[in-house]
Amino acid sequence: MATEHLVLGILIFVLSYAMIVSEKINRTVVAVFGAILMILFQVISQDTALEHIDFNTLGLLIGMMIIVNIIKRTGLFQYLAIYTAKKAKGDPIKILLYLSIITAVTSGLLDNVTTILLIVPVTLVVADSLKINPLPLIISEIMSANIGGAATLIGDPPNIMIGSFTGFGFLDFVTNVGPLMIFVFIINILIIKFIYRKSLKVDPEDRLKLMSLDPKKAIINKKLLVTSLIVLFITITGFTLSEFLNLQSATIALFGASMLLLLCKVEPQEILADVEWTTIFFFGGLFILVGALESIGVISMLAEKLLIITKGSIKTTSMIVLWASAVLSSFLDNIPYVATMIPLVNKMEILSSVDFEPVWWALSIGACLGGNGTIVGASANVVARGIVERDNRNLSFLSYMKIAYPLMILSIIFSTVYLLIFYL
Repeated sequence: MATEHLVLGILIFVLSYAMIVSEKINRTVVAVFGAILMILFQVISQDTALEHIDFNTLGLLIGMMIIVNIIKRTGLFQYLAIYTAKKAKGDPIKILLYLSIITAVTSGLLDNVTTILLIVPVTLVVADSLKINPLPLIISEIMSANIGGAATLIGDPPNIMIGSFTGFGFLDFVTNVGPLMIFVFIINILIIKFIYRKSLKVDPEDRLKLMSLDPKKAIINKKLLVTSLIVLFITITGFTLSEFLNLQSATIALFGASMLLLLCKVEPQEILADVEWTTIFFFGGLFILVGALESIGVISMLAEKLLIITKGSIKTTSMIVLWASAVLSSFLDNIPYVATMIPLVNKMEILSSVDFEPVWWALSIGACLGGNGTIVGASANVVARGIVERDNRNLSFLSYMKIAYPLMILSIIFSTVYLLIFYL
């Protein structure tokens, strides 16, 4: 019976994973259906399945989505885009630089998927005003979102999952991964600026039209803006002090969200309707799929095999995890990849009984930066592509990959040096 469960569990997991990667069927539907099959075929019991759902990750995501959905109603993000374009005096290279900086910083403070949802439509408006190709700007924004998101606990879903499991707090990510991401971002922007320096040209008349726009008109609710920014500041301060307050990140995010719902006087159903419930259910299904593998002993077997290969060396393990995470996350979405790797790394840590902190940072860095490699490597990339396609433009797999993949590999080379110098 145990062998039947083992075979069934692996089969359901592999088929679910393959369908998620293929994008032929909506990934949320696949994850939830796969999770239910695990329970129906008694690979995992319903009670055990629910125990494997990481409610801290889900709570953090829901809380931040609510906060961002309320801020979106103030017009702040449109204001920032117009203000940035005017500060750049309509120079497309400067606009690329400024919008990339805003994307990176916002991704670290909110999350990269939300940032992309807000910044890409505005980028299309700015590009149309200047009659330039928006794709160079959007490619730069996608990469900046993943780099900025990698620097904090809440910026990228893989970090949310790793932080929730390990107990690493907001400051842990900022101090351990943040300095590397600043360096990677600077190198990235300099190379992208060099690549597109000749192709982004603007007609003087189009530049004058953009300069005539008033960013202040984008703000449609000043009172709500002030309230939202105060609550956002309190929430981010809470993340920073979470280790000292002995509170989980989900509690802080949901406190901020509920406080803002209380103060904003907007109907809760309107805000809650805009929460990306498909993403939340996708995570839930994924946690059960991976939890089933853990329950039937697959994760333990893989951990033992990896320890034999690495001979328990932290340096070798970290390098394998970093590079494998980068390469695999570039072709598979980094969320299901990290969901699978977390229990595997944990099992290796238990079996080896040594400090595995460098391996956890290697997993975070590899998965987040690896997501930059292709247009399907991270949720932010897929979201950006969807917005571009709805605007009747085409950001193809190859056109993105030929710019992004070499830059991703370069970022992992820098990450290797960083880990070897500071941790190994």
